[in-house]
Amino acid sequence: MAGIIGIGNALTDVMTRLSNYNVIIELAFPKGSMQLVDKNALQKVLELIKEVPQTITSGGSAANTIHGLSKLGANTAFIGKVGSDKFGVFFSDDLKNSGITPILLNSNNESGCAIAMITPDSERTFAVHLGASVELTANDIKSDYFKGYNYFHIEGYLLQNHELMLKATSEAKKAGLMVSLDLASFNVVEENREFLHDFVKKYVDIVFANEEEAKSYTGKNPEESLHVIAEECKIAIVKIGKEGSLIKSNGNVYKILPIKANSIDTTGAGDLYASGFLYGLMKNLDFNKCGKIGSLLSGTVIETIGAKISNEKWKELIEEVKKIENK
Repeated sequence: MAGIIGIGNALTDVMTRLSNYNVIIELAFPKGSMQLVDKNALQKVLELIKEVPQTITSGGSAANTIHGLSKLGANTAFIGKVGSDKFGVFFSDDLKNSGITPILLNSNNESGCAIAMITPDSERTFAVHLGASVELTANDIKSDYFKGYNYFHIEGYLLQNHELMLKATSEAKKAGLMVSLDLASFNVVEENREFLHDFVKKYVDIVFANEEEAKSYTGKNPEESLHVIAEECKIAIVKIGKEGSLIKSNGNVYKILPIKANSIDTTGAGDLYASGFLYGLMKNLDFNKCGKIGSLLSGTVIETIGAKISNEKWKELIEEVKKIENK
């Protein structure tokens, strides 16, 4: 099977369920918000939740997508930057244990960490310390990283470093890889729109966007956005939540219906859709099947807390994926 390498912010996700709102009040965080915090503020959050049960996993948008592809049997690798602290060691070990080749540069600073505090109303409030994850630079990228892979997947959060994105994608293109970009966040798209349009036209083959990201990118509704994006790359995908997703390539449009799911946490839905879709492409499946596998994975991850599907559930999913492949 074809191989894929991803690049993104190497973040360790710490998920915790709070029995009340005291921690959020103590931190003075708006409930449901995402707060970027410094090292000292991160330590304060960790101290406040130390008695609460925690689930720790490797995270970050591209890493989640690569993790899903590894579970489906793809040859995978991930490029990122971590510190030599417990979160950095955990991130590296978690990649290895998931069958992903870690290409992790080291920093003297602490590793990136995202703490998700889930309050009794099921809302998630995030404290995110990017740390070493955002220290990855163009100088860290080596042409050797891309040898032996067919696809290169980038998360849109890296748009804050144009030089890094240009160096990484140009090296991937020189090595003959197909380039896939997940737009990741509507506000990041807004801040980098001009660069992004030029970047997509020159380097990107596959674009994933949700409704908000597509609107930020084109100023249009999902259907119109799909056509605009498809003019700039080979394959355009616009995810429209409960309505499913739209795909356009070579002038043909495909509408993919969502699977029925009991959503309790949407973390990772877009990341896992990309896992399923890219898996289908790597297996040379038609676009309807690619989209169906994407919907299957995204519909499954929203039924669990966090962006990781359990090993037991993966066994069931792999059987479902085989059924879609063989139809």
